Amino acid sequence: MNEVKEALRNIERNYRLFVRQQFTFIAALQHTRENAHDMIRPVATIGQVQAYMDHHCNNSTDRRILSMFLNICHDLSMLCQQLETVHAGNNITNDILERCKLLLSHSNDLSAIRATYPHDVVNHLSCDEARNHYGGVVSLIPIVLDCVKEWVAYSEKLPRHMLYNVSGGSALSENRAPQDATARAPISQTPPSVPLEAQTSTSNKDNILVQESKNVWKNYKDDDSGKRKDPWKPPGRHA
Repeated sequence: MNEVKEALRNIERNYRLFVRQQFTFIAALQHTRENAHDMIRPVATIGQVQAYMDHHCNNSTDRRILSMFLNICHDLSMLCQQLETVHAGNNITNDILERCKLLLSHSNDLSAIRATYPHDVVNHLSCDEARNHYGGVVSLIPIVLDCVKEWVAYSEKLPRHMLYNVSGGSALSENRAPQDATARAPISQTPPSVPLEAQTSTSNKDNILVQESKNVWKNYKDDDSGKRKDPWKPPGRHA
């Protein structure tokens, strides 16, 4: 996963350099479209940009910026292949990857896609350019980057879920263990049963204590002659 993140950072760095030169990119597309006598249809596929560069590019500036766009698209395609080797994924991550691969296909029609906030690449185009010519091609890279970031963010949570699914019962039992311990807590707090012999011994001790208490009370009430003692009075004259 660290290699994936590093590759993604490098692509984002290159894209930041590219997006600063968006006007140069649009100018290159305009020049090559004119040279190809292809001014009606929009720039709708990566293959179309490749054909413009290969066959209708007359200066190094246009070639450089078109090549930069194609290289970023190629790096994103390679990154998508790398993502597939990180782990098997699930329905969510697989759907994200399929969308990325479809967008990066050289023959896929990009004319209908538009990058939205926080991306402002479409806003930098004129209304006619955005609506009819370049809105899709400038939206491709930011949309794919967002998809890859979504894949990475979700996949960082996947190992635990995948371990849970693969290990089956063991993971399930580990997850249930705290709950089982909680459920058993009231039972474990119940005092252990006392053996019968200990109960008998305790009962005999209690009887002896009660008997001794009675004897003490009897001695207090009666003296040696068996007569009841008068209550104690302080010394002095008594009526």
